Amino acid sequence: MAIRILGTGSCLAEKEVSNDELAKYVDTSDEWISSRTGIKNRRIAVKETTTSMAVEAAERALEMAGKSAENVELIVLATVTPDYYTPSGACQVQAAIGADKAIAFDVNAACSGFVFALNVAKMYIETGFVKNALVIGSETLSKILDWNDRGTCVLFGDGAGAAYIEESDKGIISIVQGSIGKKGMVLNCESRKTNNIFVKDEINHDYLYMDGQEVYKFAVRQCPKCLQEALDKAGMTVDDVDYFVLHQANVRIIESVAKRLKAPLEKFPTTLDYTGNMSAASVPVLLDQLVREHGLKRGDKIAMSAFGAGLTYGAVVMEW
Repeated sequence: MAIRILGTGSCLAEKEVSNDELAKYVDTSDEWISSRTGIKNRRIAVKETTTSMAVEAAERALEMAGKSAENVELIVLATVTPDYYTPSGACQVQAAIGADKAIAFDVNAACSGFVFALNVAKMYIETGFVKNALVIGSETLSKILDWNDRGTCVLFGDGAGAAYIEESDKGIISIVQGSIGKKGMVLNCESRKTNNIFVKDEINHDYLYMDGQEVYKFAVRQCPKCLQEALDKAGMTVDDVDYFVLHQANVRIIESVAKRLKAPLEKFPTTLDYTGNMSAASVPVLLDQLVREHGLKRGDKIAMSAFGAGLTYGAVVMEW
């Protein structure tokens, strides 16, 4: 038995912000950003929310799969930027699309979130507990950024991607996941501090913090390592892969991974230049673009990988 993606969908925040426009508000430049990251534009939410973008991506995935929301049995939403502490974003998606039969909950594995959520849904289906699932990554990262910190605010964007999955004879072949909690504080965003009648403290919400060098070293080491492990588990080689669908964090990371795997860069499609880093949404948005715009066809071999806060990492090998 395998688990196959039958439909994908995505949604990007409507407002597109170029490096030049960002430079009007932040001490930066197009040359500084693009030469270090490969990012030219990003989408920034104005009217959209994490939930609204997740809903749109989910509906597009269902439309591609030719499935009805009322028959969806599981919704797993990966996000670090939910609209509410509770109810979960997944429950809000369930209500919005009319998937009244679905179990719904969120997972937080940061940029690795979609890979983690996909594995959770896969195991639900493999045990026979459900027959299908919607797996979504959605983020409004702009609301947790310090817009005076040019080292982080220029990197991120807002959007959502989704996939509808069912049991099939072909599909996901192997998955690798891992977490390195002892390194977790190199990329963090604190939640509400303890604040009650016994603790006097000013309410001062924190912003995203990132030690860029440490995250970069982690990514260029761990990403090719877990990809190779997933390929070994699948009994495949780098040459067997048609496309590597990587988390869109930095073009230098992508180039380094390609070099370490000794794979041609042409096998590494990107959205990075016009979306920026969308955390849990990066992989499913790229996958959807690959399906809709780059001619991904049944039988193609895909290796997905993501890495991020936690620290977390994961890889998936599948036949489309």
